[in-house]
Amino acid sequence: MRKLRISLYLFLIVSAFGVTYYHIFERMTFSDAIFMIAITLSTVGYGEVQPLSPTGRMVTVFIILFGITITGYTGGTFIRMLIEGELGKRFGRKKVEKKILKLKDHYIICGYGRIGKLLTKELRKHNQKFLVIEFDSSQIAELEASGTPYMLLDARDENTLLKAGIMRAKGLVTAVMSDADNVFITLTARMLHPDIFILARASEPKNESKLKSAGATKVVSPYLLGGQRMAQLLVSPTVVDFIDIATMDDKFGLRMEEAMIRGGSPYEGKTLVESNLRKDYGVIIVLIKKSSGEMKFNPSPQEVLEANDVLVMLGKIADLQKINAII
Repeated sequence: MRKLRISLYLFLIVSAFGVTYYHIFERMTFSDAIFMIAITLSTVGYGEVQPLSPTGRMVTVFIILFGITITGYTGGTFIRMLIEGELGKRFGRKKVEKKILKLKDHYIICGYGRIGKLLTKELRKHNQKFLVIEFDSSQIAELEASGTPYMLLDARDENTLLKAGIMRAKGLVTAVMSDADNVFITLTARMLHPDIFILARASEPKNESKLKSAGATKVVSPYLLGGQRMAQLLVSPTVVDFIDIATMDDKFGLRMEEAMIRGGSPYEGKTLVESNLRKDYGVIIVLIKKSSGEMKFNPSPQEVLEANDVLVMLGKIADLQKINAII
């Protein structure tokens, strides 16, 4: 694009020079001067609009030589870009960048490694908006092939997080390989947006406290979780299978989701039995997280639902979507 712009600028400069010379020194009308420069640069061979002075002929030779060179170079560059798809990629990328500027209530994923790829897959499955920040250019092909919105920048730079819309984002996940980088990204994100939810990856369990001190809301150690899961599969395989079905596997049409009771919700102020959630939708209320942070597992039918309570429910996906819309 830079080469194409330079060649177009040179073409315009030569055209402007030619029109100005013919109009002033050869005393052509402005329209004749434009016509003269057009037939000269295109070398169509119509002949001179009017007889030229010896100096005018030398200037015309210069314009022809210079114009042919620029025209050929411009045309060749443009054709090469069309053949290689550079224009399509460029304009396609511009559209993506415009969409990124309009993102709101989205998640920012820092790092497109194994964890980042799994995160984007799950967020896409749950129709959540997200944006990936990746510094490794070798990941571009896979990002574009999957249609993942991304920015090829350094997530440690606060300007990058601002461009990613951190002030409008719902949350940020830092999942790069280095714990030191995760700490720095967490610190930067917390400084820019003190209230944002930050989920941080810790490669080493010993670094969890450092990430929390840096401002991470939650810290996950994939290796620790992996080890715990493998142990649970040995001790309680059926329990693990049930949790997988309820949280990650849609083949049975079941899902465990949460929903917050907003102020003015038709369920506000009602008891669980009065809400008829189970009767009307066939869902199971697993727990209620009160606005105070108290967790009430297997709540009683007389538990009163209040604004900002979070219900964790297990049920059919379609029924859960209906409940979320009403709540």
